[in-house]
Amino acid sequence: MTHDDAASRAASMRDVARVAGVSHQTVSRVLNGHPSIRDSTRERVVRAMDELHYRPNRAARALVTARSNTIGVLAASAAALYGPVSSMGAIQSAGREAGYYVAVAQLADLTEESIADGIDHLLAQAVEGIVVIAPQERVLDLIASTGLDVPYVTMQAGDQYAERELSVDQLAGARAATRHLIDLGHRRIVHVSGPLGWIEAQARLRGYQDELRASGLDVLPPIRGDWTAQSGYAAGEELLADPAITGVFASNDQLALGIMHVARDRGRDIPGDLSVVGFDDIPEAAHFCPPLTTVRQDFAELGRRCVARLVAEIESTAEPHPGNVQPALIVRASTAPPR
Repeated sequence: MTHDDAASRAASMRDVARVAGVSHQTVSRVLNGHPSIRDSTRERVVRAMDELHYRPNRAARALVTARSNTIGVLAASAAALYGPVSSMGAIQSAGREAGYYVAVAQLADLTEESIADGIDHLLAQAVEGIVVIAPQERVLDLIASTGLDVPYVTMQAGDQYAERELSVDQLAGARAATRHLIDLGHRRIVHVSGPLGWIEAQARLRGYQDELRASGLDVLPPIRGDWTAQSGYAAGEELLADPAITGVFASNDQLALGIMHVARDRGRDIPGDLSVVGFDDIPEAAHFCPPLTTVRQDFAELGRRCVARLVAEIESTAEPHPGNVQPALIVRASTAPPR
């Protein structure tokens, strides 16, 4: 077989060995980072790999090393929303940086059968750890009941699964948003929540309530939303019926967008008549009219920490950055002191 023949099809490890002028075993040692290989030999093998566009066969390497170097992501169907999508992208980037492949199983629904199928799909790919992006406690209950024998970390968790949780601190973010409105002088502040079957929505509501109680202010009943701008619009119509309300903390930026829309439709000025704070800091938030004050979640850092925690557990090393990620309040033009 000629050099051109090898380059015209998917190159094998033996092709690399032939072009580099070394043994098959030497190529294997280079791939596995063996310390006995001379630098000059390693460079020759790497040049041959580049020349042949060689990509190591994962299955073959797993047989040799008993390692798949693969982590899994189990994502609920709600992963179409901004936060979960950003988290998934961050995990994939962080996984590659750490030298791991990332396999994804997205759940079509939240039935026990669907969750079991998703886990089986990942385990069939010999994943060494799993990141769970599941915003409902039901998903976590079902995962816990399966008795997973690989490490896993959840991006959202109630108190029951706190030891497996690694997330942006939702409670701190909600308290910062509410505190911002209080510091501006607002005294009648309402919260438009996400669906309360969601862990994040519960935490943001609790943070709002805790901050108001700590300030001695009345806690108004939350207005329920479903994360969409349309439900934010409906919630805005309800809250605008009470002219004493001057501040609103929306559980995400899409809800805030709907509230701002209905306020303009009803002739209410933002922030003159109503100050609005969101949560997430989606890319469009800076371009709302007016630009939205919101709580930023660092999804890239969260993805890195999730992967780092799994890798540390897989490889029995110390976790480099333990603990949850702290959010940041981004103040823009949608909030001001009440008139």
